[in-house]
Amino acid sequence: MNAWTASALAELTSAEREVADLLRIEADPADTWAVLDDVPYWFHTFALNRAEGIYAPGTARDHRYRVPAIPESFEGFSVLDIGTFDGFYAFLAEARGAERVVAVDNEQYVEWVRARWGVELEGGEGFRAIHSLLHSAVEYRELDALELDRIDERFHFIFCFGILHRVEAPARLLRLLNRRLAEGGSVLIETHGVFADPNDGDPVHRYKPGEVYPDDDYVFWGFTPGGIDMLGRESGFQGFELVDAPVIDGHPRIIGWLRS
Repeated sequence: MNAWTASALAELTSAEREVADLLRIEADPADTWAVLDDVPYWFHTFALNRAEGIYAPGTARDHRYRVPAIPESFEGFSVLDIGTFDGFYAFLAEARGAERVVAVDNEQYVEWVRARWGVELEGGEGFRAIHSLLHSAVEYRELDALELDRIDERFHFIFCFGILHRVEAPARLLRLLNRRLAEGGSVLIETHGVFADPNDGDPVHRYKPGEVYPDDDYVFWGFTPGGIDMLGRESGFQGFELVDAPVIDGHPRIIGWLRS
């Protein structure tokens, strides 16, 4: 096991395990240890073999606030997962009955992981490892979120988790998401909120490089529910339906629905 994974395992909390247990992989222990040896960094936590207590330890902190918003069944749905990283939500949708799942990521996180943790990635290692363990049919495409029109199909459901605050043109991304939705489809969107009393008081707040996370120059925006509602309506959605606005590890988060 590499040094980063060993350290992350030691810090793994019950909150991360609770979310990971939604997708019970239950792979052969020998295969799980091989995966932990081969993948140098995890963003999502995966329950590789619960009986043996083997988890792939992610750095994402306590995603339990996302769980109530995720449908119990994706039966008959086509699903798009934007900024999939290790693919947890794409694989969860597949496990819950989605008939087609496409997961996309521009793999910009390679630079982000290098800057924040000093770990070198090629890109897609965690996704490929879980894909293999699950014998999954999820389709992976290395693609920027602002190039979604290259996908010539529409989806019933779109995950947009942790991405809106990391694109320089959030309104453009929302317009692209709206074009990729089937009639009656929904986007479940989760993003960074606004710290208390920002200087400008705007519903959409611009952050400076490194202001939100040290050594992370890719958080550009914070949103209030009203800010997402404004951008959503301008992008062709009905408006924003807030689900929750928790503070996680000192950071405000926003999660809710945009519907076609």
